[in-house]
Amino acid sequence: MAQKRKKKGGNKVVRNVIIGVEAVVLIAVVVILIFVWRATDQEGTGATKYNLGSDPEELGVNEEIVNDPTVKEIRDQYTTLAFFGVDARNGTLNKGTRTDTIILCSINNETGETRLCSVYRDTLLNIGTMDNPSYTKCNAAYAYGGPEKAIAMLNQNLDLYITQFVTVGFDGVMNTVDALGGVDIDIQQNEIKFLNDYQASMYSTETNTVITDNYVPVTEVGMQTLSGYQALAYCRIRYTAGSDFKRTERQRDVVSQIVYKAKQMDPAKITRICNDVFPYIATNMDLNDDIIPMASQASKYSIVASSGFPFDDKITTGLLGAKGDCVIPVDLEANVQDLHEFLYPGIAYTPSENVKTISSTIKAEAARYLGN
Repeated sequence: MAQKRKKKGGNKVVRNVIIGVEAVVLIAVVVILIFVWRATDQEGTGATKYNLGSDPEELGVNEEIVNDPTVKEIRDQYTTLAFFGVDARNGTLNKGTRTDTIILCSINNETGETRLCSVYRDTLLNIGTMDNPSYTKCNAAYAYGGPEKAIAMLNQNLDLYITQFVTVGFDGVMNTVDALGGVDIDIQQNEIKFLNDYQASMYSTETNTVITDNYVPVTEVGMQTLSGYQALAYCRIRYTAGSDFKRTERQRDVVSQIVYKAKQMDPAKITRICNDVFPYIATNMDLNDDIIPMASQASKYSIVASSGFPFDDKITTGLLGAKGDCVIPVDLEANVQDLHEFLYPGIAYTPSENVKTISSTIKAEAARYLGN
């Protein structure tokens, strides 16, 4: 059995990662779907329904993973989902837009214990294939090839076997939180200015105007209930200490609050809402076979841990030429092992040869620009 490595102390990464124009999208365990009253499919023509198929190669799963008994053990004990949040201002949840949010979700099939891990959007990974590699920011995968390419990217680089996903646009966040009566968040002094600034600058995707009617300034520190509009602004904050790394932590905090409140709803009401909102998401999950059965057991789920990938003791940032300012997993192999320990506790895992190859390439690519 592989020995678990002790986490190093070390300082948090403090260099800001250049993010660009964004519209943060929050997504959580499948329970969140039941509250997304509308995403950005404005005409309501129905969900973008995908059939990813079952071919491991097309899913980015290499043969070594397919035949690994440890992976079979993981798949027997856990359900792993990928959630994508996109800046879908033009109403599409397909390719052509980058993923502002990527969250991996592992659910223990027996206990319902759920773990969330954000994959930092600027992480340098191989979004191509092993035969035809392309190393760049991982959030470009969805833009180039939609959920199919994004899932293949996650599976290939992280030794995962993901077969299910959900994509939603950011408007759903506001409606989700409002439908729950708000979320309770502990606001810090250094967050107030930016939270209010984001509220004042956010635009409606329908009218291209500032949503001034929803703007209610936050004036005090401490625990308080945020509206959907305030919660979305809160999750976009990235100028305090920790920059984008702290931002993804805020996203997961709001997600946890959403799930906490969802757990308290009556299963019959959940089922009715599922039927109403299903046409406004993009997914390859089936309403009756996957979503309603899981959502109706919302009270079973409990978020027990959340984190970000790459892990903070095995990460750096740097300007890599035309690739821009990237998050660099300084040792992808070690990061992947830690990721499996986080998502699937109690199951020892050794990274594949593919991951070792990608890890070596990332080290060499970083060294070209940053030196040793």
